[in-house]
Amino acid sequence: MQAHEVMTWLQSNPGFFDDYADEVADIFVPHSHHGQAVSLAERQLQTLRDKNRALEVRLGELLQFGEENDVISDMLHGLTVSLMQADDLGSIIGTLEYHLKERFLVPHVALRLWLPTADRHLREFAPVAEAVHKLAANLVSPYCGPYVTDEVTAWFEDEGVELRSFALFALKTGEEPFGIMVMASPDAERFYPDMGTLYLQRLSELVSAAVRRVVPHATAGIPVAAADE
Repeated sequence: MQAHEVMTWLQSNPGFFDDYADEVADIFVPHSHHGQAVSLAERQLQTLRDKNRALEVRLGELLQFGEENDVISDMLHGLTVSLMQADDLGSIIGTLEYHLKERFLVPHVALRLWLPTADRHLREFAPVAEAVHKLAANLVSPYCGPYVTDEVTAWFEDEGVELRSFALFALKTGEEPFGIMVMASPDAERFYPDMGTLYLQRLSELVSAAVRRVVPHATAGIPVAAADE
C-alpha cells in the first residue's frame, strides 16, 4: 500500500483514531529535531508547535509591515499638506526636496520638467535629450533598480558615480508626460527591482497634480532646445 493510499483511507475514516486510541499511542516515530523516537501523539503535537511558531513569525512580519506602512502614510500625508500650502513652482520643488531628504531620508533627488512657464530659470527646466522624453513616456509605472542612463546620472554631478540604486517615475496628469523625477541612493538595496511601488505611484500622482496646479494651462511637449539636440 502506498503512503497516499494510507492517507486517503485515514481521511475517509476519521473514527479510526478513536477506535484504536491505545494502539495509536504505542506507535513511535522519529523526532523531527532530535532524532530519537517519540509517540505519534507527541510527534503531532510537535508538528502543531512548529506550525504555530511559523504563524507567529508571519504575524510578526505582517505587523511590522503594517507599522512601516503607517509611518509612510503619515509622511506622505504631511508632504501632501505642505504641497497644498505651496503657492508657486519654486515652493513646490523646495517642499518636495525637503520632505524627501529630511523625512523620507532619500539622499539624492533630481527633477526635470518640460512645461512652458515663467519659472524656466529653475534648474529643473534644464534642457534634456529626446531620450529622456522617451524614457518618461515608457514609464507606465515607477521603475526601481540599478540602471539609469548616463544623462540621468549626470544630473547628480560628482555624486552620480557613487549611486547604486534608483527610483524613477514620470510626471503626468493625462497621457503625455511633462517631466520625470529620480530618487537615488548609494545603497544598492534602497531601490530594488522587486520592491513594492504603490507609494511611489501615489507620490508621482501627488507631485504631478501639485505642479499642474500652479502651471494649470501649460501644454506638455518637447521644448525646442531639447528637440534640436
